[in-house]
Amino acid sequence: MTVVAPTLRLERRLLRDEEFDLIIALDEVGRGALAGPVAVGAAVMDAAGSRRRVPEGLRDSKLITERRRPGMASRAAEWVQASAVGWASASEIDEVGIMRALGLAASRAVQGVVDQGAALERALVILDGNHDYVSRVHPARLTVRTIVKGDRDCASVSAASVIAKVARDALMTDLHPEHPAYQWDRNKGYASPEHRAAIRDQGLSPLHRSSWAIADAPTLF
Repeated sequence: MTVVAPTLRLERRLLRDEEFDLIIALDEVGRGALAGPVAVGAAVMDAAGSRRRVPEGLRDSKLITERRRPGMASRAAEWVQASAVGWASASEIDEVGIMRALGLAASRAVQGVVDQGAALERALVILDGNHDYVSRVHPARLTVRTIVKGDRDCASVSAASVIAKVARDALMTDLHPEHPAYQWDRNKGYASPEHRAAIRDQGLSPLHRSSWAIADAPTLF
């Protein structure tokens, strides 16, 4: 399989031609999991940052091996001007649905970088995918552009992706001792055969997305 290396071509063009001072790149992880929160990573890029060399090996988090992800996430966080991870819990997903929960997590990620000094007035939010789930949720006005395959093509989105992935994987690993039967240290809350078998044997934990038809869910990774 040919792996496409993300670049900063789009970020440079947007910062140069469309009068934005900042790009706030967003990407989500955990949308398809059966347990645990959904997370959205945010990575901030300014014009000076867009001229820096992309860290070697930076990719969409799904294309980086688990062993290499923590180191890459650290390098990505050092490379961008600011970064944050926003969360929406399993109970929030059950209460408001996955798309609204993604919006909550994204809004919290945006607020995380705002708290570090990112100004929204002249910022463009680029969001991986084809649906803007953050604008209706965030309390302040956002300018958002959705980009299909942004995590593959845009280095700033790849940075957000790997930062969020490592944070969520670490959380699920930390939660494993509380509910060891589900093997979250291995499957990170996704629908592995062992995870589904444990659900059938023991039922759902408080951290499962109980509104979902979980027991017969297909394997998602």
